[in-house]
Formats: sequence, C-alpha cells, structure tokens
Amino acid sequence: MDKYIEGNKEAWEEAFDNRDASWGTDITERIQNEDYPFFEKEMADILRRIDTEGTSVGQFCCNNGRELLSLVKCGRAARGTGFDIAENQIAFANEKAKELDLPCTFEAVNVYDIDDNHKEQFDIVIITIGALCWFEDLNRFFEAAAKCMKPGAVIIINEQHPCTNMLAAEGEEQFDQEHRKECHYSYFEHRWTGNEGMYYMTRKRYHSKTFTDFTHPMSEIISGMCNNGIIITGLQEFDYDISGAFNSIDHSGFPLSMIIQGKKL
Repeated sequence: MDKYIEGNKEAWEEAFDNRDASWGTDITERIQNEDYPFFEKEMADILRRIDTEGTSVGQFCCNNGRELLSLVKCGRAARGTGFDIAENQIAFANEKAKELDLPCTFEAVNVYDIDDNHKEQFDIVIITIGALCWFEDLNRFFEAAAKCMKPGAVIIINEQHPCTNMLAAEGEEQFDQEHRKECHYSYFEHRWTGNEGMYYMTRKRYHSKTFTDFTHPMSEIISGMCNNGIIITGLQEFDYDISGAFNSIDHSGFPLSMIIQGKKL
C-alpha cells in the first residue's frame, strides 16, 4: 500500500473513532422513510431515471455506507458493494446493512487493491463528494473502477468541481473574507497535507494524524475515465457547493460542483 494511503487510513479511522455522537444516527430512519436520502437533488434525479431494479451497484470510497444503502433500498437494486479504506467505517456500514435488512456488503480495502473477485460485477457505479482527491493517480483509480464494471455498465460521479481547488477555504492562511472567489492555488497540481482533523465528522478541532490529498484538473478525471474504456455520456456543472467549504459563494457564478456520467464500452 502506498505510504500516503496508509497514513490516510490511520487518519480516517482516528476521525471515525472520535466522531460526534450525532454522526450517522439518522441513517436508519431516513433510509426507511425518505426517497433517495443523502443524495443531492440532481444526483437523485439521475438515479431515478436509471433502471436500477435488480442491478448490482458498487461504490468506491463509500464512507459510512449511507449513500449505497439509500440507492439499493430506493432503487430496488439486487445488491450493493461498497469499498472504503477505514475498517471501523466499514464495520459500521455492515451493521447498518443488517439493521436495515438490505443486500449490501462493505469491504475495507484500498481501491487500487480491489481484487479480481469483483471483476465485471457491477451494472452501476457511483462516486460521490470527497472521493477522487484521496488518490494521486486517477488513471490507476479508474482502471480499478472499470475492472469492476460490466460491459455497458454506467458510472455516475457527483463531486466537487476542480475549479474549487484554486480557492482558499475559511481557516486557511490565504483566505480573504472579502475576496472569497480569488484564486490562490494552481489548478493543475497541488498536494495537500494537514493535521487539522475532519471537522464535519467530529465537530471538533484536534491535532490529527496526517491527511494527504491531491487536486486534479478536469482533464485528469476525463482522461482517467477514457483511458480505461469509459466513454463520457454526460456532464453537468453547478454553482452550488456540496463540500461544505464554499457554500458562502453559492449561486455567484463560480463552478462549485459537477456530475459526470459515463458508460463502459
């Protein structure tokens, strides 16, 4: 396993161990009572239009499993498989699958290391906010994803827009409250390391183990897909934030999030 991935595994497991008491407590109730909870509206609309009934669905970087569980239940999929590097999050997700009596299994594995047992298993693959940044080599990432997709399978990615990689978030040294859309970083290449924890999960500030993530321009995402036999079938860009870092500039004309759709040849 790459050294930075080993470090991220430790940092994510630390964050989950220190999660806020409310984190994940709404999963069961919302999945039982809502239509496609935990998805952005535009992403849910796309999933509704796809015939997911009886299909096999995969999710890479599934976190605590809530989105995959939501899709399998609401879309009446035959089964779902989620992958994430944090063992404690995977254990939590498997517990939720049992609690909800849904045909989902979750595996603790680095995406790069997914074995051939999952070769050509999925009709649908989803990737959601905060997944792609944890991988230095997107070509290698999409190679692993494509391996797991059946011929003709579809992939839907709902992610932060690459243009946000140029912005400084609140709390960063370069952040200027009066100029929130000012670009401070390279669009094309930047490696980030930090020990500021994972606030959205813990709701507290703490000195954490080291997180390492990477920015990727749109070209790396598109090329990574195309290089591995995935054709692009749709691209939508939105001026609202789904990361929690830039919602103060929602609807101001800056691209903040996106949905990319593809299909394996």
